[in-house]
Parts: sequence; structure tokens; C-alpha cells
Amino acid sequence: MKLKRKMYDKLLMLKRTLNGRKALLIEGARRIGKSTICEEFGKNEYKSYILIDFAKCPNEVKDYFQKHMNDLDTFFMLISTYYGVKLYERESLLIFDEVQMYPKARECIKYFVADGRYDYIETGSLISIKENVKDIVIPSEERHLKMYPLDFEEFCDALGEVRIIGYIQKCFADRIPLEKELHHKAMLLFKQYMLVGGMPQSVIAFLESRKDFDRADMEKRDILSLYRSDIMKIDAKYRSKVIAIFDQIPGLLSQHEKRVVFHDIVAGSKAEQYGDTFFWLSDSMISNECFMCNDPNIGLSINENRAYVKCYLGDTGLLVSHAFDENELLEDEVYKQILCDKLNMNEGMLYENAIAQMLTASGHKLYFYTHYNPDKHRNDIEIDFLISNNSKLKYKMYPIEVKSGKKYSIESLKRFKEKYSERIGECYVIHPRNLSLKEDIVCIPPYMTICL
Repeated sequence: MKLKRKMYDKLLMLKRTLNGRKALLIEGARRIGKSTICEEFGKNEYKSYILIDFAKCPNEVKDYFQKHMNDLDTFFMLISTYYGVKLYERESLLIFDEVQMYPKARECIKYFVADGRYDYIETGSLISIKENVKDIVIPSEERHLKMYPLDFEEFCDALGEVRIIGYIQKCFADRIPLEKELHHKAMLLFKQYMLVGGMPQSVIAFLESRKDFDRADMEKRDILSLYRSDIMKIDAKYRSKVIAIFDQIPGLLSQHEKRVVFHDIVAGSKAEQYGDTFFWLSDSMISNECFMCNDPNIGLSINENRAYVKCYLGDTGLLVSHAFDENELLEDEVYKQILCDKLNMNEGMLYENAIAQMLTASGHKLYFYTHYNPDKHRNDIEIDFLISNNSKLKYKMYPIEVKSGKKYSIESLKRFKEKYSERIGECYVIHPRNLSLKEDIVCIPPYMTICL
């Protein structure tokens, strides 16, 4: 079963505009479909292609990159012969899959691009991690692309519901609620997206089993095992910290503030001791980090405070399987509670994780904001997410509060709005109800996050 991915259209556009002047480097977590999309692209858009998978290619092939960079005619002859594929000038594609496992091949990209005979796509995760770049010169001839699990639009397309996306976007633009039955339909799609997630194998298992959540869960648990196995292979200096954070993500997100409290992980721990940990989780794209912004009035990225961080799992479907074992999913009726709008506080973390996933897929870097009131001895402003228009001259920010229940307060958002009124473009509450306007605050259902 093939899934339609937006990445394909990006590759097609860049093939036409770059015309071989740069290699494309697709970064993404393991098992999100990088290799599949590249092979499909090679089959459809080129006369021939060769995929070299550095996770399992023999030393004989790796040696070609060491011995023949000064004689590319011989290099291409050997590659063509080994893989039994004829290469055609300007009509063939070479795919370097999991290139982080053989950094030398990545270093050679500058020679291949300068030669100009063929096009190149690299795929990988942990592209920037120290172990994978320490002995090579990073080529400037790369165009980086980030690939994520299926986003909500791609998920709807896989379920044969692509037409509803245009209707959702129009209703958001016009600031009108969806027709009642279509709102219920869109909410059901969103709940399925939370439970299944966007990992291709999970989505395919869900569809081929006629929407069996348990079949999707089996695929997700295999992926989580793979991630844990990857973590066990990393540098021993920070392996234990990475596994500790990875294991505790559901517990952290089930708390009220949801941020990482480092001394709760290991007594006496401080944020600076976990720098490599979060870099690894972020670079592997297993997690989506959300840092606190101290002064959003000036800008988000220049005022981020990395001592305060929330760590969301990159895919909400994986979070469901990570948070509950197989028996809990059935005994606690997790599927039924979510589908029937009976989320309790702990399961509300899935809502927030899904919003983080959707914002990240739309290209937003994640920030949050809190303000401590010394007179009240507590935080009197808590904003779940801050996004911006990325303008340097006409900077505007957009605070977002996520509410998984139908009854909630917006006092925190109103105080933030009053405090930073000149810099705010619009305020949003994401809630399970249909679109409504409340005191100049736009309240939207979670499926409209794609419109932000």
C-alpha cells in the first residue's frame, strides 16, 4: 500500500529548480518512510536509480568511496556493475540511505555534485551528532529537508478523506464553525490520528486491518523497540541520560506543567548536564523539544531558556503505545475513552503532544511561556505554545493554549494578551469544541491546528 507524502512534491520541485547543483539531504526519525519515498521518486522521475543502504552495504562498496574519488569514471563503473543498474547522464539518481552510518560517503558529495553527471539524495538521522561528523568535512553542496511522520492532512488522505481538509481551511479563513456533522467527522479523524499516529507502518497496518487499533499498536511497539535499541548503541557518556528521558516522556507529559524537572530524574541533576541528551533526542527526531521563552516581547529564539524544556514524542501514536502497555490499553479502555470524549487529565497529554506534532510538521519551532507571581507564590500565566510569523521587521507572536476538556478558563491567556498586546497577532485556544470567538480569542478545534 502506497501513502501519498508531501515530501514527494518537494523533491519534484527541487529536482526542477536545482538541476543537480546540490544534493538533497532528507533528515528524519527512523521508520518515517524516507527510503520508501526516495525509491518511489527514483522509479517515477528517473530513467534509473541506485539505492546504497549504508546500514547493510558491504565493505567492498564502501571501499569505492575511499579509493576512487580521484577517478569518478571508475567509481561509477564499479557502482553500476555491483548493483546491476545502468547509469544515464542527467537521467539517473543515486540514493545514499542512512548516510550517517558511513560519513565518508557524505563527504564525497562535493565531488559528485561538481562532476554533475547524476542527481543525489541522502537520507539519515543523527546527521549532526558529534560521532557522525567528527572526521569529515561537511559538504556545502547539500540542501537539507526535514521529514516527519504523516501529518494530519496526509493521514486524512490515507483514509480517503482529503476533501474535508479544504473545508476545514476555508472555515478557519472565514472564522466560521464547521457544519455540525462535519465537525464530528473531523474530530473523529483527529482522534484516530492521535491513537494511530503518523508512522507509515502503523497507518498501513490500521488500514489493511480495517481500522484495528491493536494491529497498529503492534507496529508502533516494534518501532519503540528499535528506538530503544538505537539508544543503547550511543556513546556511553550520555546513554543512560537519554534512556532515562526517553522512558520518562509519558510521565513528564502527564504532569501539570509538563516540563522536565531535572533533579526529579536523578537527585542533584542540573539542566546543563543534559545538553548532549536533548541534542541526541532532537537530532534523531524522536522528540520535539519545546523551550521556555523568557521575553517573547523581543523574540522567541533569542530569548529561549534551555534550562526549562518540555519533551514531546515526535509521534503521538507512539506516545500512546509508550504510555500504556498492551493490557492497559484494553483494561483502561483507552481507545474508547478517547473516541467517546472521556479523556482524563493524564490522557490529556495526548492532545498537547498531538498539537506539538502538528505545529512541528508545519515548520514551527516550539516555545512556551510561564510567569511566576511572587505575591501569589505560583505561576499566574502559563502559555502552552508560542509561535511567531518569523518576521524581523514586523514581528508578531501567537500564543496558544491547549484544552482537552470542554470546560476551561482563559484567564492566563487574557493576562498574557494584556501584558504583550502590541506584539500579539492573534490568540488561540485549541479545544474539542467547534470554532468560536471569545473576547477576541479564536477558539478552534484541534484539527484546525494545520491552519496556524
